[in-house]
Amino acid sequence: MEFADFILAHDGDDLGALALSRVKYLADVEDFDLALTTLEVRRKLRAKVPQWYAVPELRYPLRLSGEQCSSAETAFYKASVAASACRANSNPSLLAENAGTQSVPEVKSLICGRKCGFSVADLTGGLGVDSWAFSKVASEVLYNEMQPALAAAVEHNFKALGADNVRVRCLEIVPGNIAEVLDGFKPDIIFMDPARRAEDGRKVFRLEDCHPDVLKLLPELFETAPRVLLKLSPMADITLVCKQLFGVKEVHVVAAEGECKELLLLLERGYEGEYSTIMYESGAVLCVDQVQGQNGRGGITLGAGQVLFEPGKALLKAGAFDLPCRYGLQKLGRHTHYYIGEVPKELQPFGKCFEILEVHPLNNKIIKDLGKRYPQASVTARNIPLTSEELRKKLGVKDGGTVHIFGLHSDAEGNILVICSAG
Repeated sequence: MEFADFILAHDGDDLGALALSRVKYLADVEDFDLALTTLEVRRKLRAKVPQWYAVPELRYPLRLSGEQCSSAETAFYKASVAASACRANSNPSLLAENAGTQSVPEVKSLICGRKCGFSVADLTGGLGVDSWAFSKVASEVLYNEMQPALAAAVEHNFKALGADNVRVRCLEIVPGNIAEVLDGFKPDIIFMDPARRAEDGRKVFRLEDCHPDVLKLLPELFETAPRVLLKLSPMADITLVCKQLFGVKEVHVVAAEGECKELLLLLERGYEGEYSTIMYESGAVLCVDQVQGQNGRGGITLGAGQVLFEPGKALLKAGAFDLPCRYGLQKLGRHTHYYIGEVPKELQPFGKCFEILEVHPLNNKIIKDLGKRYPQASVTARNIPLTSEELRKKLGVKDGGTVHIFGLHSDAEGNILVICSAG
C-alpha cells in the first residue's frame, strides 16, 4: 500500500488501538512508526494548516514539530511582513504606512502566489509551514533545520506541495557558521524562530535562554542580510527585548482565535529610529507609531445604552492601553482597561463590544438581586477585590446565556457591576 493510501485508510482510526495492532499492519506500509506519527500530527494540522491536511502524501516524523508549528494564518501574516519589508524602497512597510486602514483582504493580497522578487532564509525551519508561506511570495527560500529526520521529511513535503523554489539545508546554527549554512545563498531577509525549551524540557522566554542565541548571532546575521525577522514567545517582554536587540523597526503582535500567538520583530541593518507597533487580530491590522497617548480618563459615568469596549489580546500585549482613547473612547480607570464610547470600525476587530443594560454599585445586596434576576450569565472581574470565579460564585449564576456581568473599578464611581448584553 502506498504511504498516502495508508494514511487515508486509517485517518479516523483510534491511534492507540492502531499502535497495538502494529504487527498486523507492518506489511501494509513502508514505515509504520512514521505513518502513526503522521496520522497524529495530521489531526493537529486539520484546523491549523488545512492546506497541508488536504495532501495525504505529507510526512511528519516528530510530534513536537506539529505542536510548535505556525498556523497557516500566522505563517501567511509573516509572509506578508517579509514581502512588505523587502519591497523596493520600502519605507515604511506596507503594513505600517496606512495606520488603521489595513484589513485582511489587503494583507491576503500579498500571498496570492505573486512572487515579489526577494529571497528569504529560514534558519530554524521546523515543520516548514513558515518556509512554505514564504515560498508563496518570495522568489527563493532557503530552509534550514537542525534535525536530519525532520529536514528530510520537509524536503519530501515541499515537493508534494509544489514548493519548488525552496532549498533545504540541515546544519546546526552556531556563531561563525551562518555563511556555511547559506552556502552562497544571498537573502534579503533572514527569519529565525529560536527554540523556547531548555534541555530539561522547561519553557523559556528570555532571548539568551533560547536556542540558537540570537543576541550572539545578530551581528553575523546583519553581515549577511539587511533585514532580520524574529519570532518570539507571546510571553516575551517587548520593552526588554527591544532594548537587548538593535535595529528594531517594527514590533508585530499577532493574535488569532482569541489568543496572542506570537511576537514578530522586524530588524533592519543601520536603523536607529523608534519602532512602530503593528497589531494583528481577527484578520485586521492596526499600526500606531507609539502605543501611549492621551488617556481619556476621568469623570465618565456609565449608563444603559452605552457601549462597553473590552480590548483583545493583541491590544493588551502591545501595551496600547490608551490607544482607544485616540478614537474618542473614555477609559474607566488608570488600571482598568475597559472603555466607553462609540467604537469605530477599524478598532472593532481588536476587542469586543457590549451594550450596557444596567450599572450598579458592587455590594452584597445588588449581587444577591442580580443572581436571582440573571440565573445564567458570563462573568468577568477586573481590578476589584474578587476574581472572576469568586464573583460568579457570589452571584450564584451558571455560565453562559445572553448576559455578561462585569465587575469593574471605575475612577469616577468606584467598584461597580455592569450588566451587558452578551451580543
